[in-house]
Amino acid sequence: MRKWMRAMVFDGGGPLLRAARVPVPVPGPGEVRIAVTACGVCRTDLHILDGELAQPKPVLIPGHEIVGRIESCGEGVTGFAAGERVGVPWLGRTCGHCPFCAAHRENLCDAPQFTGYTRDGGYAEYVVADSRYCFRIPDGYDDEHAAPLLCAGLIGYRTLRMAGAARRIGIYGFGAAAHLVTQIAVAQQREIYAFTRPGDEAASRLARDTGACWTGPSDQPPPRPLDAALIFAPVGALVPLALRAVDKGGTVVCGGIHMSDIPSFAYRLLWEERSLVSVANLTRADGEELMRIAQTTPLRTTIRVYPLEQANAALAGLRAGTLSGAAVLRIGAHASDA
Repeated sequence: MRKWMRAMVFDGGGPLLRAARVPVPVPGPGEVRIAVTACGVCRTDLHILDGELAQPKPVLIPGHEIVGRIESCGEGVTGFAAGERVGVPWLGRTCGHCPFCAAHRENLCDAPQFTGYTRDGGYAEYVVADSRYCFRIPDGYDDEHAAPLLCAGLIGYRTLRMAGAARRIGIYGFGAAAHLVTQIAVAQQREIYAFTRPGDEAASRLARDTGACWTGPSDQPPPRPLDAALIFAPVGALVPLALRAVDKGGTVVCGGIHMSDIPSFAYRLLWEERSLVSVANLTRADGEELMRIAQTTPLRTTIRVYPLEQANAALAGLRAGTLSGAAVLRIGAHASDA
C-alpha cells in the first residue's frame, strides 16, 4: 500500500510553494530514507523560487538544511543504521570520476546533484539521501538548532577558510551564515567587523551578541584596514566597498551561490595584490571539519521556528530581511496510507 506525506512543493511557476500530499520516497541502493524533524530555510531557496538558479528539478521539494532520523536503508548502505540522527546538506551527490572529483575538489564536480534543487529536499516529512553525503550531528544541539549548521554553517565555514590566516575580518550581510562564522572566528582569536544595512539594529545586535568587535553600516569604512572580507549578502555593489576596506594583500570572498551584477570599479581597488574569490558549494571534508568544530566549540544558532505549512511566511521574512538569524521549519514525520 502506498504511503503519503505532507510536503511544500515548488511547481516552477512563481515564488510561492504549495502544500501537497505526495508519495513517501523509496530509498535506492546506497540511499537512506530519513524522517525529517527540522529543515532550515536558506537564501538559496529564494534564488530557486525567483528563477535565479536555472533548471531546478520539475515539481521540486526544496530544502537542504535537513535534520532527521534514518527510518530505512537501501541496499549497500554502510556506516549508518536505522534510528541514527543525521544531517543532509546542499551537496547531494557527485560523479566521483571527473577531474575535479579526482583532485579532491568535489564541490566543483562536473555532474553534481544538489539537495532541494536537482533532487527533492527537506520541506517534507521524509527525504531520501545518498548516505555517503550525510553527516552525523554533534551531541548538544537539538534538531531545530542543528539545522542551520547544514548550510549556513557549512558554506560560512568554507568562506572563512578561503580567507586564510586573516586576523581582522569584515562580514557583509549579517544573517544565518554570518552569526555562525563569527562565533567560529572569535574562538580562533580573530576580530570580526560586521557591516549591516543602515538602520538594521537587529542585525547589529546579533553581530555584537555573537562576538563582533565593531558594527557599522555597509557603506562606511571600518575603523582599521581589514585582512579579509566575507560577503554573504547577494549584492554585487558590496564588492567594491569590500575591496576598499581590505588592506594590501587582502582577500574578498563572495560566499553566495548567486549575486547581483558587480559594478565596474577602478583597478586601483584590486591592485597591491588584493584577491577577489568566490565559494562554490562544499565538500564532505568541509562538513566533517565543521561538525568536529561544533562538537568542541558550542555554536549558538539563533533561530525562528515555523511549522512546515508556513514555509512561505518563513521565505517572505528572509526576503524582506526581517529575520534575525535563521528560519527553521519544524516537521514531524508520519506517513499515511493511500
